[in-house]
Amino acid sequence: MFALEFPPLGHIVDWPGFFGDGEIYEFNKVALIYMLAMALTLLIFALGNRKQLVPTGAQNLAEISVEFVEQQLIEPTVGHNDRKWLPPFMLSLFFFIFFTNIFEVIPVIQMPASARIALPLFLALLCYVIYHGAGFKQHGFGYLKAALVPPGVPVFLLPLVVLIEFVSKFLVQPFSHTVRLFANLLAGHILLVTFAVLSAGLWTADWTAVFLPLPAFAVVFFTAFEVMVSFLQAYVFTLLFGVYFGSAVSHDH
Repeated sequence: MFALEFPPLGHIVDWPGFFGDGEIYEFNKVALIYMLAMALTLLIFALGNRKQLVPTGAQNLAEISVEFVEQQLIEPTVGHNDRKWLPPFMLSLFFFIFFTNIFEVIPVIQMPASARIALPLFLALLCYVIYHGAGFKQHGFGYLKAALVPPGVPVFLLPLVVLIEFVSKFLVQPFSHTVRLFANLLAGHILLVTFAVLSAGLWTADWTAVFLPLPAFAVVFFTAFEVMVSFLQAYVFTLLFGVYFGSAVSHDH
């Protein structure tokens, strides 16, 4: 009878350093993914910014990607905002998260950097500072009233409503923004590792090998599923930032 040895959960997302192991300057696989995702994001911008009479295939792909983010993420949530830095930021956010996610299905690397909570938390806090900062810049301290006091609330309910809105927008919002990305990528990574270990364990001359196609098929299925999840989670994270930003600077306040 065969025996399967599943790696401890910590080993699934924790990697030894290439150098500086255990030190503050440690560089490991996750840090490498960050660097590669940043380089690929910059490459998208470089390809999309090339001035050619006849665009190449790579440039066409970059332009289509940029147009998709602008039309599907930026315009529906923020509209034609006068902040010129906003589209580049949202484009960078989407592509950087997508590339950190998609390394889950890249052979040899096979690790989504977003499955480590540090990156989703940092990005969520960065977005948190940006959209609330924009709200204060747009409305001054009146932003607090607009954010915490919905119109038409009876006076006797104000204390309860203000408390709920404060907890929701200033405490829970960055937490949910973080966990939505982190949890989905970690869950997908665990599923792939689980079925990969099952497939390896069933690769044997024992009669249990008849069950090998089941986990092997699951690996293929969840690999394709993770490609979709990588895209969707980058889309949702960026979309939520746009919604939060649009709400913070809305002139309806």
